[in-house]
Amino acid sequence: MDENTYQDLTSWLKLVRAPGLTLHHAHQLLSKFSHPENILSQSKNYLIAKGLHNRTIEYLHGKNQKQIDLDIQWIDAKHNHFIHIFHADFPYLLKQISNPPLALFVSGRLESLNKPQIAVIGSRKSTPGGKRIAYDFAKELGECGITITSGLATGIDTSAHKGALCSSSGTYAVMGNGLDMVYPKSNLSLANEIAESGLLISEFPLNTRPLPYHFPRRNRIISGLSLGVLVVEASLKSGSLITANLAAEQGREVFAIPGSILNPMAEGCNKLISNGVKLSTKVEDIIEEVPCLQKIIINYEETMRISQVDNETLDEQVKLLLDNIGYEPVSFDEIISSSGIPVKKLRILLPKLELEELIQSTPGGGYIKR
Repeated sequence: MDENTYQDLTSWLKLVRAPGLTLHHAHQLLSKFSHPENILSQSKNYLIAKGLHNRTIEYLHGKNQKQIDLDIQWIDAKHNHFIHIFHADFPYLLKQISNPPLALFVSGRLESLNKPQIAVIGSRKSTPGGKRIAYDFAKELGECGITITSGLATGIDTSAHKGALCSSSGTYAVMGNGLDMVYPKSNLSLANEIAESGLLISEFPLNTRPLPYHFPRRNRIISGLSLGVLVVEASLKSGSLITANLAAEQGREVFAIPGSILNPMAEGCNKLISNGVKLSTKVEDIIEEVPCLQKIIINYEETMRISQVDNETLDEQVKLLLDNIGYEPVSFDEIISSSGIPVKKLRILLPKLELEELIQSTPGGGYIKR
């Protein structure tokens, strides 16, 4: 990491970690000074005049380098990322909400945080039927090319993540603590699995414990990242209703699965529906309500079709190649002549088949079957 990158990260991390600094004040200062380094250079009197507390200013002007260096060490590790609000990879939809995070800590395979997402959320104390619905909806939406976002909690969140992992679109888990720990601990293996093919996301820096008031903040990110929010099961006091309300305020579509009037875990969903939220019994109910999803699905299906054709073509070329390599050495030029496979494609296929131990190279530069 070069010195400029190190200094840039240091200034952003100081801003994110500054005690007592509200998002409102931070965004005001960033809009005026454009970069945290310019904020750090302001005088104590100026920052007091802008409404900052003494302890906040002391932190911004202090060294505090030990924890910052630990943060940078984590960020520098493979598959870990720090994405501030001015970064090109910061999610476009999340930037549009009224109080976006200053930055995101992200762990996993970062292709794009701007993938089309639907949040699937619900009660921690869910019923077996609710878990099955969450799993099935997440899996089917994932098979349509839609990434599933949830909060890694027990119950509905867990089932949604697991269903999404069975599709090719992956899943994002937004957490209410630092990414150097997993909460709840029972979902440690699930979190590791999500990081392999999707993303773990948090606005909270490392060593931040999962305190109760962190989760409403976490919830606004779940809805803010998503085109819509599906509530599967929720009691009347469920935090999922907070997320649904946040989604509505952010201009997102909200959907709810109806349930029995005898099921207390369905009361929240039934109330949402009575208040005008879209009743959903199948994936199509969601897709038809979010027009851009229809185009996304068409593009995804076309991509998958092309990929399937490409794989079928590749399989045919592999078979043709193996048909033209026997148990006597055959040269590269002879393979070209007999198979008709283009040189560029042959230079890709031959090493691939060697790695798969279907053929092996000979000392004279030829190839034989194994």
